[in-house]
Amino acid sequence: MKTTSYSSTVSSTSAEPAPVAFAVERWTWLSKFSVSAVVAGQVLLALAPLVLDAGAIDRLTTLYIYGILALMWNALAGYAGLVSVGHQAFFGLGAYAAVRIADAGMPPYLALFVAAVVVAAAAIPLSSFMLRLKGGEFAIGMWVVAALCHLLVNLDGLVQGETGTSLISMQQVPTETRRLATYWFALAAMAGLAWCVFGLLRSKVGSALQAIRDSQEAAASVGIQVLPTKRLIFVLSAFGCALAGALWLATAVTFQPKTYFSVQWTAYMLFMVLVGGIGTYEGPIIGAILFFAVETAFGAAGVTYLIGLGLVAVLFALLLPKGVWGTIECRSGLQLLPVGYRLRTVRQSRMD
Repeated sequence: MKTTSYSSTVSSTSAEPAPVAFAVERWTWLSKFSVSAVVAGQVLLALAPLVLDAGAIDRLTTLYIYGILALMWNALAGYAGLVSVGHQAFFGLGAYAAVRIADAGMPPYLALFVAAVVVAAAAIPLSSFMLRLKGGEFAIGMWVVAALCHLLVNLDGLVQGETGTSLISMQQVPTETRRLATYWFALAAMAGLAWCVFGLLRSKVGSALQAIRDSQEAAASVGIQVLPTKRLIFVLSAFGCALAGALWLATAVTFQPKTYFSVQWTAYMLFMVLVGGIGTYEGPIIGAILFFAVETAFGAAGVTYLIGLGLVAVLFALLLPKGVWGTIECRSGLQLLPVGYRLRTVRQSRMD
């Protein structure tokens, strides 16, 4: 474990305590155990279809898609301070691009990935305009972008307006093969994006993002390239949400614009991140699991279920503004995954 020590002494009277040293560390025994446990858990999840029934596989696939959405929205809002209420634009565009690319003759699962890449590429020029907006302007601007994308997709003759269309090439894949392939694709996508965010947060980019979130002017004054750094996380979130939309299409097969461009997807992202803990690495995953559990138990209740979600979100905002994991981390100092640094005090003997 790599540490850097800084010692602090006051005076040398015999009645005074020994000098104190401060060790800056990233890896602890707990973080090493946590990372090992996460890797082992991902391996077990990859083997889960060997013992689970079809219904359980489908539900876990849904959970992985929710996990992707929570991770991407938290990366954007929790670490870069870019609160979006229009990220359903990328979710819907990912599904739409997959339909279009597969219709051109590309194999369906390759089309899912290529569609996300295409949407991420489209997010680059879009970022040149959107990232100049701040605060509420950015949030409203993204909502306008989502509404505009919805209208433009409706004009495509292949989609037939709100009637929608299907991913025809996916229907030709045997049901069991499609279920397993989509499961593994969703798991790989969630794990890959989670480790990607983990790596970014441990790099200089992660520190830059958090500095920008706290104050763009102060970040720029110390040499941080604000716009390129924000563009990186914006494009990554666009890619992840587009891939989630394409994966949802693989599970549903049918594509209806009003479903995929619905603001409910951003509402789900907000709920998962706020309940789990915005600005924490573990929080979005915890929020996704809680949301998944609530949806599984009460999803059939219709409007009552949506009202319940809203009430739960309000209660968390009032009583636990840092979310579940944010509150635990704040009160206990517990950090499972080493995305930041910790300051540890070390007593030194006077003989040192």
